[in-house]
Amino acid sequence: MTAIPSFTGDANPYGGGDPYADYRTADFPFAQYANLADRRLGAGVVAANDEFFAERENLLVPGPAEFDPEHFGHKGKIMDGWETRRRRGASAEHPWPTPEDHDWALVRLGAPGVIRGIVVDTAHFRGNYPQAVSVEGTSLPGSPSPEDLLADDVKWTSLVPRTPVGGHAANGFAIATEQRFTHLRVNQHPDGGIARLRVHGEVVPDPVWLAALGTFDVVALENGGSAEDASNLFYSPASNTIQPGRSRKMDDGWETRRRRDRGNDWISYRLAAQSLIRAIEIDTAYLKGNSAGWASVSVRDGDDGDWTEILPRTRLQPDTNHRFVLPAPAVGTHARVDIYPDGGISRLRLFGSLTDQGATTLAARHQELGG
Repeated sequence: MTAIPSFTGDANPYGGGDPYADYRTADFPFAQYANLADRRLGAGVVAANDEFFAERENLLVPGPAEFDPEHFGHKGKIMDGWETRRRRGASAEHPWPTPEDHDWALVRLGAPGVIRGIVVDTAHFRGNYPQAVSVEGTSLPGSPSPEDLLADDVKWTSLVPRTPVGGHAANGFAIATEQRFTHLRVNQHPDGGIARLRVHGEVVPDPVWLAALGTFDVVALENGGSAEDASNLFYSPASNTIQPGRSRKMDDGWETRRRRDRGNDWISYRLAAQSLIRAIEIDTAYLKGNSAGWASVSVRDGDDGDWTEILPRTRLQPDTNHRFVLPAPAVGTHARVDIYPDGGISRLRLFGSLTDQGATTLAARHQELGG
């Protein structure tokens, strides 16, 4: 585990103006990975020992935490995060919390996977953040209850040892544990508040589930697909295009800046494993005056394979879901969508099934990671 970088100590009291003006953050090397704790994938905070000032569910809210200096309720200042009451000692002679005292929250990842980095964000918690945090992970099948997760026989693996953190800061931790996790236990020592939790990593799907489905979206994030690279990320991340469900607003897709040259924009993807693709969906929902004009789709088999076009450059309509049945199935491990000349799409779906080789590769990785 490595903290990159390390923020400690209080932030200055809020002085008015932009509440993020003195926010401490950095470019984390794991930020390109998907957020496994994304609510759109089905993540949730299933339990917490205390949430007196602010609810645990705020940890996974998309977007940055908001701050209203005038917003107070019956219990005190209302914060956009998870905040517990102040801990006290056992007596007047010992009024301080013990070194072992801490608060905790149990987080169900939206998609099980290998964790590459964790961000514990204390935005707007300037003098009421935890002194330190720690994070543990476990992998349990099915849909375990909080009681199941807290049982004595559950094995938890330390991902972030007890580490001091700073207030009003994005505290990032790189993770090097090659293991598949389904749940996290986030601890704050001894008490305080955390605004947001982000868990960046690679989805590792259950091969038994995918085999039972037969035909599925082989590029979907929840099934183990990933957006590896893109020509432009000016307005929104490329990974939005493989999120579950249809886009619900314009910024829930992928949109590029306006081009002023003769080029075009694109996204490249890694599929769940080697797949046989039979049908394609390209959705431009909510992109009305800024959707891509045309699009093409290509695949390649292997990291060094040649790109083969499976959908030629095709006219797209704004705010429309386009469906294409391929004349012949296409085999590949990677895919690429090119849009012309710029603009955006909201979703890409590649429907197919795993090849025998793909199923074998996926099952071997799942077993290797303790799935």
